[in-house]
Amino acid sequence: MDGIPPLDARELVGLRFSAATAAFQIEGARTADGRGRSIWDDFVDTPGNVVDGSTAEPGPDSYHRFDEDIALLAGLGLDRYRFSISWTRIVPEAGTDPSVNFAGLDYYDRLVDGLLTAGITPEPTLYHWDLPVALESAGGWLDRDTAHRFGDYTAIVADRLGDRVHHWYTINEPASTALQGYALGELAPGHTMLFDALPTVHHQLLAHGIAAAILREHGSRQVSPAINHSLILPETSSEADLAAAGMLDTILNRLFADPLLLGAYPDLTGFGPEMPVVAGDMELISAPNDVYGFNCYNPITVRAASGPLPFEMVPTPGAATTGFGPMWPIRPDTMRDLLIDMQHRYGDRLPPVVISENGASFPEPDTCEEEIADVQRIDYLREHLRAVTEALAAGVVIDGYTVWSLLDNFEWADGWTQRFGLVHVDMDSGTRTPKASYRWYRDLITAARA
Repeated sequence: MDGIPPLDARELVGLRFSAATAAFQIEGARTADGRGRSIWDDFVDTPGNVVDGSTAEPGPDSYHRFDEDIALLAGLGLDRYRFSISWTRIVPEAGTDPSVNFAGLDYYDRLVDGLLTAGITPEPTLYHWDLPVALESAGGWLDRDTAHRFGDYTAIVADRLGDRVHHWYTINEPASTALQGYALGELAPGHTMLFDALPTVHHQLLAHGIAAAILREHGSRQVSPAINHSLILPETSSEADLAAAGMLDTILNRLFADPLLLGAYPDLTGFGPEMPVVAGDMELISAPNDVYGFNCYNPITVRAASGPLPFEMVPTPGAATTGFGPMWPIRPDTMRDLLIDMQHRYGDRLPPVVISENGASFPEPDTCEEEIADVQRIDYLREHLRAVTEALAAGVVIDGYTVWSLLDNFEWADGWTQRFGLVHVDMDSGTRTPKASYRWYRDLITAARA
């Protein structure tokens, strides 16, 4: 890795290191052992929804090859592994039939035991977007009952795994589900409701609150949602662009952090329907969490616009980009600034932060016979970890850092066209080949513990 200066690992001492994946993106085996259908099964089976027509199979096939994944995790020397549990493997017909699929529970039992044997702390995420189709048919996250069905599912998983699993994430990126899934139609379930999608925010946060209480009853030591945040930048210093940036900051950042940390929603006047808050909801949602899960990839630059949305996302001037192109700028300093801003905004209400996702996709071949020299990814990760050290120096308490992703995987509506992994995966054969970034991350973790 000539030309890439080292990151001083001494500044990272005490940080817990992790890598992450999600069930639908890596497991494959969509009809195996009684698994039910989720909204993502419907989405990928609809022609035109996924850019390359792929359907998440066979891909990494981690349902059958999880031992290989555990070996890769152990090879990195990770403290923890953040993976997700498929709701439809546990309760295949949730919404119409509450029957438990024990084969699904057995799979995660084996995964947890394998991780513990390897000395790796399991950190399951209970919801990474795979809503059962029957629940979506009944209203999905627009319906309050979905939050209670999520509580039922949480109790089933906690009863089986809670004796060994003590670190949990509840809901992953509720903003993506609400904004891209229900408002704009870019992700499953593919609705285009614009601001009428706002109730899905409240019901997801309520689901977190219900689940968190259940997990604490089962002896958990760490519970948090994983919230995706971006620093919002105005394209110019004009009053209109500043107002547009403020609107998107409210919708993407404060709409989720404020209720979790302050127990109240920001002012949403003019945005759409009122939040469907029932007495007691905000107390559940704002019950203190042990950490704050913080997913961060890039800033978003906006300008004022007329039309259904009062803002328009535009390229960030002067920024390099990832494989997603101009709307995924690389600006590590904005992650530092956002963390510091959150510390100032929320003060002692902000618990220790865990960077629960951070990573980048770059163009890479579908197959490889030797290690891929993914220097751009190494540079991205190094500079974002440098941003972490700068936020630490500014007083932000940060407990952990998680690379997205351990493996190349199914990148939702982008299918196999985007590769985030520290490990290359041949999506036809499932063959795993560690990249140069894998060695770099391993060596960094080793140095941070020296």
